[in-house]
Amino acid sequence: MLLKHAVRTLCVGAGGQVAAAAAGACSLRRLCTDTVDLKKALSELIPAQRERLKALRKAHGKRVVGEVTVEQIVGGMRGLPVMGAGGGGAMLWETSLLDPEKGIRFRGLSIPELQAKLPTAVEGGQPLPEGLLWLLLTGQVPTKPQVAAVTEELRHRAHVPPHVLRLLNAMTHDTHPMTQLSVGVMALQTGSHFAAAYRRGARKDLHWESVYEDSMDLVAKLPRLAAMIYRHSYKGGEHIQPSMSLDWAGNLAHMMGYEDPGCLEMMRMYQTIHSDHEGGNVSAHTTHLVGSALSDPYLSYAAGMNGLAGPLHGLANQEVLRWLKDLTAKLGPRPDKEAVRKYVQDTLASGKVVPGYGHAVLRKTDPRYICQREFAQKYMPDYPLFKLVSDLYEVVPEVLGKTGKIKNPWPNVDAHSGVLLQYYGISEENFYTVLFGVSRALGVLSQGIWSRALGLPIERPKSITMAALEAACAPAEARPVAAAEGAAAEGGTEAIPMPASAAV
Repeated sequence: MLLKHAVRTLCVGAGGQVAAAAAGACSLRRLCTDTVDLKKALSELIPAQRERLKALRKAHGKRVVGEVTVEQIVGGMRGLPVMGAGGGGAMLWETSLLDPEKGIRFRGLSIPELQAKLPTAVEGGQPLPEGLLWLLLTGQVPTKPQVAAVTEELRHRAHVPPHVLRLLNAMTHDTHPMTQLSVGVMALQTGSHFAAAYRRGARKDLHWESVYEDSMDLVAKLPRLAAMIYRHSYKGGEHIQPSMSLDWAGNLAHMMGYEDPGCLEMMRMYQTIHSDHEGGNVSAHTTHLVGSALSDPYLSYAAGMNGLAGPLHGLANQEVLRWLKDLTAKLGPRPDKEAVRKYVQDTLASGKVVPGYGHAVLRKTDPRYICQREFAQKYMPDYPLFKLVSDLYEVVPEVLGKTGKIKNPWPNVDAHSGVLLQYYGISEENFYTVLFGVSRALGVLSQGIWSRALGLPIERPKSITMAALEAACAPAEARPVAAAEGAAAEGGTEAIPMPASAAV
């Protein structure tokens, strides 16, 4: 009855479509269910969300939501297009939204709210990532039985076929862990439900079902695959079997060889807070882009992981650790704040950046940093590396702020995550991006399921040449000449018009 009511609310006439679309923003949470079957819960939500998107496109499909500037075109499409004070957006991404001032929100919930509301493995502990997965897919805060059911479902799907292990073993031990992850995921693709269903001619409106099966299989297998990579690269290939009593993230730490309860809690937190950061970052966008071509979740996620492996994305916490180690090598393990301040100033004076500080979108301290800081204050308050990071938190924003050139002098997630891993003995820095990648699967694959459920089309943005930009930006009296020269420079015979929707 709840589902019928939600659909009826959204399936109104043209006069009520605007109200229906607005009301749809809360429809996921209103459509509560007692089922512990995640796929069933998702299937009950999809019809109303399809109607919501249909109503939105019908009522507002021609509405202009912003303008495009030359700087946005050549500057990585950041903030494209601008949508008033609320920020910008160039793709539909349901699972999370990044606010420049407040940070990431998962289905509308902040990290502190997740910590307060999601079920935990230990009383007062960190949220279970399985609960976040339920939230990302359904928009609903799950109950303990629902989270337990997801844990059991992932445990049931977690087997990694022998051919994948043979493939990993065939690679040299010094093969980068991210290369091994990409290869391992591609090897798992042989079991793709979506690829098989597409070959059979499955209906488009049912694509989400096989994408769900692939996504849940992949999420389930990633801790085992990641642990295999870790043991192959650093522990002589001696693998550890999963525990039938541990949760998804706890098992990842266990299979890597770590049993400290604090380490298990750290892994649960790490896997939760790194899971999603809206759709514009490289790993999320790449997964979305490749998936829009109806590549299956294995192919899409592997592509995203190849993007995550880039130094400007997933390697950032390694850069932080390298900088911290250089600092302690020169100043000692416990330098005073004035020495730290001088080192930061010298770093900037040499033309380098202070890694871990600043963010492309955020303009305040990253809530993911705060979450990790609070964890460290509880579990490792006297750890010298944590004390150094705390000193930097006091010193760096002040120094950066005085330059007058930095929009955001505050720390991001990468300024802290490596310190937690180091404390528990996970010192192999090249492996850190794999842990990041395992977490990121929760967000990008959840969105991939919804992308297919909503029938989103292949992504195909319009590109533009410098000659066309120059022509469009030329003074009105010179525009025909500039346009003609631009066309000639590109080998054409006519002026290249700017798209009507791109006001520059």
